[in-house]
Amino acid sequence: MVLRRLLRNRGALVGGAILLVLLAAAVGAPWLTVRDPLEMNPPERMLSPDAQHWFGTDNFGRDIFTRVLYGTRISLPMGLISVGLALGISLVSGLLAGYYGGWTDAFVMRAVDVMLAFPGLLLALAIVATLGPSLENAMIAVGLSAAPTFMRVVRAGVLSAREFDYVEAARAVGAPDHIIMARHILPNIIAPVIVLATLGVASAMITGAALSFLGLGAKPPTPEWGAMLSEARNYLRLAPWTTTFPGLAIVVAALAINLVGDGLRDALDPRANR
Repeated sequence: MVLRRLLRNRGALVGGAILLVLLAAAVGAPWLTVRDPLEMNPPERMLSPDAQHWFGTDNFGRDIFTRVLYGTRISLPMGLISVGLALGISLVSGLLAGYYGGWTDAFVMRAVDVMLAFPGLLLALAIVATLGPSLENAMIAVGLSAAPTFMRVVRAGVLSAREFDYVEAARAVGAPDHIIMARHILPNIIAPVIVLATLGVASAMITGAALSFLGLGAKPPTPEWGAMLSEARNYLRLAPWTTTFPGLAIVVAALAINLVGDGLRDALDPRANR
């Protein structure tokens, strides 16, 4: 039923098609271009888009089309890994806080309140500045900054689900707490979490690109979209194509992910299409 609803959603289909193209580009980058994304060619620096260089070249003579293709291998996984980290932390802490309540709930929620007091990007900046600038630390920082929102959603679902009759029945027959949480509560609260995670991938990808733009994520000459924008910002008037295509890649990827997330939200809504 969920799949049928998703396939009837045109926005989700368009977003899914774009994502498939991006994933194909990431996997097939070595076969889609014969150029090296790190190879410098000074005689061809700052060439405008043409038949040889579809997206033009940058200030080092590197082919921008090749770098955007290989950048897909970094920028998309950055969003996925960051959200995966946030999801793992929030599922464990949210389940424990919502199920046990008391001081466990108070401790987790006060930590969440402190983290939510800071804007997401500012919190990510603080974390990556503490850990040190690198692509891996940027993923950790983005994941930790996104975790509080997931925690609150998981906890709210657990607070409602733990009062259901089937949970009381499981307790009555002596089922251990971890079995109740894993088998009876988690499957019934996971739908909104999946939707939030899908929509969060786009935000995580943009935040990761912002960190790379600021020099706290991927380092030159790594072909990451945010780092490419950072390198090209001084040539915006002289060679606007150096920023246009990496920027468009970020916009298109974020739009596709949001379209899929919106479609998934509608498909998982039991009140939809009644």
